[in-house]
Amino acid sequence: MENLTMNITEEIRVRASLDATFAALLEEIGPHNEFEPGKPLPLTLEAWPGGRWYRDLGNGNGHCWGHVQSIKRSSLLEISGPLMMSYPTVSSIQYRLSEVDGETLIKFHHLAFGSIKEEHKAGFLSIWKFTHDRLKTRAEK
Repeated sequence: MENLTMNITEEIRVRASLDATFAALLEEIGPHNEFEPGKPLPLTLEAWPGGRWYRDLGNGNGHCWGHVQSIKRSSLLEISGPLMMSYPTVSSIQYRLSEVDGETLIKFHHLAFGSIKEEHKAGFLSIWKFTHDRLKTRAEK
């Protein structure tokens, strides 16, 4: 079973309000998403329960990355789906935000189950680090 799972957790401290941090989160994993520096990968995130998280390639083409499972503005965002993996797998992504000592603490958890390729497991660590660094920078502006 261990080779069928991926479990990533991270805590991010942001010197910004809950509202500013949550707004930055929606922007960074949505229209301002980048796969790596200088490589835009804009996604659409419909920020409501059941909303889609997808890449629109135009003319009815694209990729469904997941669906909003839970949202509580400024404190919780949960998404489930295959993300960019086009094989039998499912991910659960959770962002929990809280105020701690005048800052926002984000507790991030990405749990995935399925036939996850090793290069994707390794890639997720760097992708999430890059995304969260950008999120922090955006929120703190």
